[in-house]
Amino acid sequence: MRHMDLLARMAVAEGRLAAFAEHPPAGLTDADPATGERWDAGQAWAHVAEFVPYWQGEIERVLAGRGIEPVPFGRTTEDPGRVGAIETGRHEPPTEQMARLAGALMFLRRYLARLSEEQWSKRGLHERRGEMTAAEILDRFVVSHLEEHADQLEKLSAAD
Repeated sequence: MRHMDLLARMAVAEGRLAAFAEHPPAGLTDADPATGERWDAGQAWAHVAEFVPYWQGEIERVLAGRGIEPVPFGRTTEDPGRVGAIETGRHEPPTEQMARLAGALMFLRRYLARLSEEQWSKRGLHERRGEMTAAEILDRFVVSHLEEHADQLEKLSAAD
């Protein structure tokens, strides 16, 4: 069951991120290959705290599609809600961001534990990435994304 591996990876990423909540590293991340953006730790924290509930909602939307498959879902990096949440949250203490993230991940894990194999296979349609199953949505937009931001914070910390 691939989704069990995803849940294990999500827990590891959560622990990696938690290691930086008390003492966030200084500096800017490497440039994002697609956008050229460089973020400080506050922006990375604001983003991880906001995206988990967002993507859970999108998975729920895909699963709620009544006979329609694939269900359109998602957003792009330019989404005003995403950009606004990052800008607003970047000045909040990382410990508060981590507490929100931990709560969101606990809620997400409880939700995912109730999914059937059929639900894990339901398909959504992302504007840029095309068709994806619920498991693939979780992998790309939550688990891999948490791992990417943990990598960023680890790299910033090493440079401190």
